[in-house]
Amino acid sequence: MLQNVDKRENVNWRKAVRKAVWFACAVGCSANIGPVGAAGQAAGGGAAGGAPAAPVTITLEEAIRRAEASDGVYAAASANSRSAALDRAIARAGMLPNAHVLNQDIYTQPNGIMNEGDAGQTLAPLPKFVANDSRPDEYYAQGIVDEALSLAGPAAVRRADAAAAQAAAELEIARRGLVAGVTVLFYSSLAADSKVTAARQALQEANNFSKITQEREQAREAAHADVVKAQLGQQQRERDLEDAQAAAERARLELGVLLFPDPRTPYTLSAPPAPPALASREDVEAAAARNNPQLKSALEAVKVSDADVMTARAAYLPNLLLNVTYGIDANQFAVNGPLLTTGPFAGTRARNLGYSTSVSVNLPVWDWLSTEHKVKQSEIRRQAAKVALTATQRQLIARLDEDYTEAQTARDQLASLEQSVATAAESLRLTRAAYTGGESTVLAVVDAENSYVLAENARADGQVRYEAALAQLQTLTGTM
Repeated sequence: MLQNVDKRENVNWRKAVRKAVWFACAVGCSANIGPVGAAGQAAGGGAAGGAPAAPVTITLEEAIRRAEASDGVYAAASANSRSAALDRAIARAGMLPNAHVLNQDIYTQPNGIMNEGDAGQTLAPLPKFVANDSRPDEYYAQGIVDEALSLAGPAAVRRADAAAAQAAAELEIARRGLVAGVTVLFYSSLAADSKVTAARQALQEANNFSKITQEREQAREAAHADVVKAQLGQQQRERDLEDAQAAAERARLELGVLLFPDPRTPYTLSAPPAPPALASREDVEAAAARNNPQLKSALEAVKVSDADVMTARAAYLPNLLLNVTYGIDANQFAVNGPLLTTGPFAGTRARNLGYSTSVSVNLPVWDWLSTEHKVKQSEIRRQAAKVALTATQRQLIARLDEDYTEAQTARDQLASLEQSVATAAESLRLTRAAYTGGESTVLAVVDAENSYVLAENARADGQVRYEAALAQLQTLTGTM
């Protein structure tokens, strides 16, 4: 009687814990994604009052695709890559001439003194500001083309190209990391479901065995201690099943966060028919040397630092500025000036429309050593980038060997784990048959049940271990 009371209290306590977890998840989801509207109802369980929607079947490829569309880290890396590509276009545009149109009307207050107008015209008042030509009215309508030639332009283009390539490598790093994470969550959820199945089967076996011990006790073929031992094992199997179900639900929610707006959306996982094969070490090393994004990112970082050094040194060199202006700068807003009435050009009009060009050369002389200090700063950062590159190369060699060894070990153990499950199942069958015939003890049966459950769980964990090791290895080689 006390055992049954303890059992009910334990079950009620676990139900209360699960309700608390569900409530916390619901509050967190509401804080992050807001109330679940009509779209959320359609995705998570159908319209209110209607039949629940069928669970969505998710393959590993579909899970990766959905995660790429919803993961914040991957979205930030993608945005950085696209922004860096635009920076490259901006840097290249900076080396091309710039054109703009200037339209301006300047009126200056007269100073009260009359002067003969331009080109023999009648008297006109002089402006108070001497810089504003010889008349109060002045008009600008000009098209201007500017071009600046210096070493800073090519250096900026080189830096933008390297930064864009580095951002693309960082995006690939984020993508591969996301694929590896989704793969682990995917197979962890499958393993959790497999453990639930094993726990449910173990509970069924424990119920049958408890029934056998009671029948043998009634037939006076076994002691009551066997019944008690069988009931203890039965209660333990019930607790194991509840723990396995809670772990499976937790794994589903963790994966559901990356797949759906509402993580509670029901779905089923479609597992690949067989684990992927492990490539040879030579092929893996060749792929890692050719497609590793960490190494490429470090290489591009060195190129960025080289461009920074070039940009800093460009301040030592002169700059050449070219300017071409075409339009009018006259006292009348017109292509032609007023008709001349006196002088040798009487009866003609001055031509206001024309052009001017200018060439300027800026020679740096003294800037209080700021350019020298900038060059030293860029050289220091370049040296740090080179050190980071060599460190990345060493880490790649070590990680490649570690990950390949881990994947090879996990792959070799899969067959052994399958054999252990078959052996444990056969041992349980034989031990139970021996107990039914009075040739074994209840402790042997309980031990065989425990061995079978452990073997089933170890096989599920072994599958996750191999897939996780393979995913980590693929982040180095690019064969995702």
